[in-house]
Amino acid sequence: MDLLKKHYEKVLLGLVLLLALAAVALLLFWIPNEKARLEEERTQITKRPVKPLTNLDLTISEGVIKRLGTALDTDFGRPHYFVNPVPWLKTADGKPIKVERGDEIGPDAAIVTNTTPLYLILSLDSVGPSSAGPPAYGIGIERQASPAADKRRKKQVFARLNEKKEDAFTIREVKGPIENPSELVVELSDTGERVSVSKDKPYKRVDGYRADIRYDPEKRSFLARRVGDQLVINSERYNIVAIAENEVVILQQLTGKKFTIRKKTEDTKS
Repeated sequence: MDLLKKHYEKVLLGLVLLLALAAVALLLFWIPNEKARLEEERTQITKRPVKPLTNLDLTISEGVIKRLGTALDTDFGRPHYFVNPVPWLKTADGKPIKVERGDEIGPDAAIVTNTTPLYLILSLDSVGPSSAGPPAYGIGIERQASPAADKRRKKQVFARLNEKKEDAFTIREVKGPIENPSELVVELSDTGERVSVSKDKPYKRVDGYRADIRYDPEKRSFLARRVGDQLVINSERYNIVAIAENEVVILQQLTGKKFTIRKKTEDTKS
């Protein structure tokens, strides 16, 4: 017992070493077995038979993709007031106007009250003497739609058969006596059309219009306006670029935006 008491630490250390050796010996057998088990499980997972896919219902997904491909049509213009406050303005007579729709002021509030057709008129006015050769015929030309004011007045030019004049016409045929024809057949230079001109019946063609425009918010009227004239509406300048029988197209000088002013009567104006 005395020997055991003196050397018990060594006995314990020896037991621990024996257990450690036993554990190491067991590991030599356990590690290969564990590797084999893990490999078997991996094989079962990776080589598991795969069932064929059934027909998938993609209706919901396809619907979402279709909606995403459609442009979002969002209109925040009038009469929506999310980003459009409603201003109040005064007219020329001090009356307040609620700009609710946006057409209470500006070009949309203007109306065409009247349009007048402007003609190209050709008339047979006279016949020159024929002693020195074929007679020359006095043709009156009136270009009411001309941009230049001095060219709108009627003027007379003399032309013989097949003689082109004024970049406007050529006499192609004389009907009746050459000294006193009943009718001339004239070919128009711009269209190539052949028309009849006589002393009793001049030729008339609509070449444009002039218009009367009214702008009620400022109690203003613009009378006898032609293409190329200017308008001042709500302190903005506009150029008239086209006039038709029932409408006027204007161009804002600052932005280049076009507006159409339509013809209305007193009874239909809203």
